Amino acid sequence: MLTSSMPHRHVPQNLSLFGFSPRKSSSFALFLRPFSLYPPIFASSSPSPSPSRRPPRTAGYRRSGPSPPRRKWSSFEEQKRKGRSPMEKEKASSFNPSSDSFEFNKRRAEGLDKIDKPKKNLKRNTRTLNPTNTIAYVQILGTGMDTQDTSPSVLLFFDKQRFIFNAGEGLQRFCTEHKIKLSKVDHIFLSRVCSETAGGLPGLLLTLAGIGEEGLSVNVWGPSDLKYLVDAMRSFIPRAAMVHTRSFGPSLNTYDSTPQSGLSKPKDDAYVLVDDEVVKISAILLEPSCTEESGSKPGETAVIYVCELPEIKGKFDPKKAMALGLRAGPKYSYLQSGQSVKSDFKDITVHPSDVMGPSVPGPVVLLVDCPTESHAEELLSIPSMKTYYSCPDNLTDGAKLVNCIIHLSPASVTNSSTYQSWMKRFRSAQHILAGHERKNMEFPILRASSRITARLNYLCPQFFPAPGFWSPQHVNNSINSTSLSKCFDSNLGESISAENLLKFTLRPHSNLGVDRTCIPSRLTSLRVMDELLSEIPEISSKTEEIKRLWNGQHNKMMIEEPWLGESTVPSCLENIRRDDMEIVLLGTGSSQPSKYRNVTAIYVDLFSRGSILLDCGEGTLGQLKRRYGLEGADEAVRNLRCIWISHIHADHHTGLARILARRRELLKGVAHEPAIVVGPRPLKNFLDAYQRLEDLDMEFLDCRNTTTTSWASQETTRPEKNTNSGNAEGSLFSKGSPMQSIYKRSSTPLTDNSSALPFLKKLKNVLGEMGLEDLISFPVVHCPQAFGVVVKAVKRKNIAGDEIPGWKMVYSGDTRPCPEMVEASKGATVLIHEATFEDALVEEAVAKNHSTTKEAINVGSSAGVYRTVLTHFSQRYPKIPVIDESHMHNTCIAFDMMSINMADLHVLPKILPYFKTLFRNQVVEEEETDDDSLMSDKVPSFFIN
Repeated sequence: MLTSSMPHRHVPQNLSLFGFSPRKSSSFALFLRPFSLYPPIFASSSPSPSPSRRPPRTAGYRRSGPSPPRRKWSSFEEQKRKGRSPMEKEKASSFNPSSDSFEFNKRRAEGLDKIDKPKKNLKRNTRTLNPTNTIAYVQILGTGMDTQDTSPSVLLFFDKQRFIFNAGEGLQRFCTEHKIKLSKVDHIFLSRVCSETAGGLPGLLLTLAGIGEEGLSVNVWGPSDLKYLVDAMRSFIPRAAMVHTRSFGPSLNTYDSTPQSGLSKPKDDAYVLVDDEVVKISAILLEPSCTEESGSKPGETAVIYVCELPEIKGKFDPKKAMALGLRAGPKYSYLQSGQSVKSDFKDITVHPSDVMGPSVPGPVVLLVDCPTESHAEELLSIPSMKTYYSCPDNLTDGAKLVNCIIHLSPASVTNSSTYQSWMKRFRSAQHILAGHERKNMEFPILRASSRITARLNYLCPQFFPAPGFWSPQHVNNSINSTSLSKCFDSNLGESISAENLLKFTLRPHSNLGVDRTCIPSRLTSLRVMDELLSEIPEISSKTEEIKRLWNGQHNKMMIEEPWLGESTVPSCLENIRRDDMEIVLLGTGSSQPSKYRNVTAIYVDLFSRGSILLDCGEGTLGQLKRRYGLEGADEAVRNLRCIWISHIHADHHTGLARILARRRELLKGVAHEPAIVVGPRPLKNFLDAYQRLEDLDMEFLDCRNTTTTSWASQETTRPEKNTNSGNAEGSLFSKGSPMQSIYKRSSTPLTDNSSALPFLKKLKNVLGEMGLEDLISFPVVHCPQAFGVVVKAVKRKNIAGDEIPGWKMVYSGDTRPCPEMVEASKGATVLIHEATFEDALVEEAVAKNHSTTKEAINVGSSAGVYRTVLTHFSQRYPKIPVIDESHMHNTCIAFDMMSINMADLHVLPKILPYFKTLFRNQVVEEEETDDDSLMSDKVPSFFIN
C-alpha cells in the first residue's frame, strides 16, 4: 500500500484503536505510544512535554503569531501519566539509543494514515468571468532559461482566469519566488508530454491538492500521450488530483483511457479546448514527418496552441440612432448586442453597423513547439494553420491577424530555413523566441537561492564552489546578446529573444505589444559581493579566518570552541586524495521546493570512477547545472552509474525521469550500460508505466534485494559479511515485532531474489569499478518501504603499505531515529541524516515520522560517527534552520550546492560558527505567505545562542 502523496501536510486521525495515545492539537493529532523493542523491557521515553514544560527559549528567539494552545492528553493517557514519577514525566527525548525505545506514528509507517483522513473532493476554481477584461497578457515564465534543463512556461493572464502552458521542473519554485499564485490557475496545457515539459506537473498537482481544507484541482490538457503520464503518476498521486486530465488527438489503441476524458477528430482539424466569452483556445497537432508506416512514437506529438480573444465592439453612437428614428430605450441595448431593430419613426430597419463604430479584432497568440526539423517539415503543410497566415502569397478569406507568436522551439530548429520560411507567413506578428538561448545562461533565474549560494561561496569557497552560471567558462562562452534580438530576415515580423517575465500585452488594446517593465534586473556575482560587503563589512576577515583553517591555524577558534579540536581523524581518511569522493548536496529541503532550498538530492562524485545519486527530487538536473555549469552537468549525468531512491514520496524521486532521459540523450550512439536504479517496489510501478512514454535506459533493483541478508544470500561461496549495517530483517522488523507489518506488507510481497540475481551481479560489478565494496539498503521508520543506505569504499593501503579500511557513508532517507539507523551508522565516516524539525517540534516530528535536529545528532553520537551532516529541513526554515550549537560537536548543517570533499571532513564542523555571521540579519526574517503558498507555517530561522 502506498503512502499519502502529500507526505508532510496531513496527520492521521482517530488512531486510538490502533495503539496510539491521542493528543489534541490544532496542527496534528495522534501518536503511537512508545514501546520497547528488546527484552528486558526498557522504560520508554515519554513524549515531548507540553509547551509550558519546554525549556525557555533564549531572549533573542521570536516566533510570529500567538502561542500554540497547550496540548492535552486523553483521559486514558492521563491515567497512565499519573502513575509516572516526576523524572519520567520530564523526559524530553523521543529516542534513547541506550534503551532502543522510540516513538513513531505507526499508522503512517504502515501507510494506513490515508484511511484516517477524510477523503477530499478536490474542487476546481469557478469564477464569474469578465468579458471586458481590463488586463490581459501573455508572459514568459523563465524556468530553465539559465540551466536549459527544462522548457520555459508561458502564463496567459486574465482578470478572472489563468492558463499555464507547460509545467517543467522548477515551475513551483519559480512561482514561489515571483509571487505567481498557483491557486488561481484554471488550466495547464502541455505542448508535448515528456520530462522536459511536464516534469513539474506531479509536484504541482500535489501542491494544489494540499491548498486549504478541501484542496484544489486543475484542468490538464495534452495530446493522447498524456494518458501514459497519468497512468504513471497514479503510483504516488491521489486519483482525485488527476480526474480533470484531458487528452486530445488520435486514441492510443493499446491504452485504456478510463477514467480520463479525451477529444478525438480528424488529425488535421483543430481541437477547441476552451471557448468562453473571454478566450478561445484551440490545439493543432504537429507530428514529425514519418518515413515508416508505424507513425510517430509516444512523446513525439507536439502541439500548436492558438489563443483568440473576442473582438472589441465599436462604440455605440446615440446621435446616429436618433437620426434613424430610434427613441432611447431597450432598442439601444439590442443594437449593442448585435441585433437589428425597427425604427420608431421611420419605416426602416436599423442594423448594428448603422449606429456602432468599427470593431477592433481580438488579439491572436500562437504558442508553437516544434522540437525537431522533422516536425518543421510537417509544419508547412498543416491545413488548419492557413486561417492565420497573413503574407500575400498565403492570404485566405477570413484570415485572422496573428499579433504574437511565442516559439518554444529550440534554436537549432528556428534557425533552419524550413522554419524561417514558415515564420514569413506571419507578416506583422511579433515573434518571441523562447527556446534555449545562450544569452540567458549567465544570469540566474532563481535569484534568491543564487544570492545565498554566492554569499556562501564568498565565505567558504572550499565547501561552496562558484555557481556554474557565474564560472569563467560561462562568462567566456556568453555571446553578444544584441545579435539575438535582431530579425532573421527583413521579410519577417520583429523577432526578439524571450527574457524572464517578458510580457506581451493583449488588453487594453491601446497597450498592445511587448512590455519589458517586469523583467528583473541582471543579478551578477559582483553585485552580490558588493551587497554582502556593504551589509556585513567584517565578512572579509571571516573569509580569511576560514582560509587559515586549511593551514591548521585555528588556535583562537579552538580556545573559544574547545570541542572543535576534539576529534581524531579516522584511519580511513589517512592521506586521502581529493579525487577519491565528494558529496554534493543538490537539494536540502523537504516536501516542496522553496526559494532557498530545493528538494532532496545528493550527488556522490567518485570522479573518474563514476558517480551515484541518492534520491532525486524535482529539479535535480537543474541543480546539477547550477553547480557544474551546462557542460559539467552533462558530464556528471553521463558518469551516473547508479541512482538510489529511499522511498516513494514525491520530494525524493520526481526528478528521476528527467535525469534518466537526459542521460539517454547524452549517451545515444555511445556504447554504455543502462543506469541501475535501486528503489522501493512502488517506484518500479511508476518507472515501468512512464517508460511507455519515454525510454529511460535503466534497470531496476528493489531496495529489499540490496539488504545485508539479500546480499549474503547471493554470495553462497563466501560467509556472510559483517558490514555494521544491521540485518534488514533484524530485530526491529523481525517476526513478532511491532514493526513487522511495516517492512513486509502483504500487498507488496518480497521480491524473488533469484530473479534479481543478474541485476545484483551487475550492481556488484559496477560498485567494484567505482572502488566501492558495499551498497546496502536497510529499512527505516517513515512510510511503507522506506530505506536508508550504507555506501562503503574498498580497503586501501597507506603510505607505509599498511591496509586501512575504506570510508563509510550512511544516508538516512526520511526516518524517525530508530535502533536500525544507529546500527547501520556505527563507525561511519560521514552520516547524512534528515533533521526536518527543530527540537521544540518533536511532537510534530513523531506525527510525521521525521527527526528533529537533536535526535539526528544523537543518532550520530550513539553510533560513533565521525561527521554528521543535517539535511531535509522543513521549508518553514527559509534560509537556515533553528539549531542549538551546544549539540553540534561533530555536525554541520547542509545548504544547497554544498560540496564536501572527503579530504576536508576534518574542517567541516569548524565552519558552523561562521554561518552566524553570514546569516545574522536573518534572525527575524518572515516570509510573506498567502493562501497558495508552497510552504506552510513558516517561522523565523536562526541559531539559538
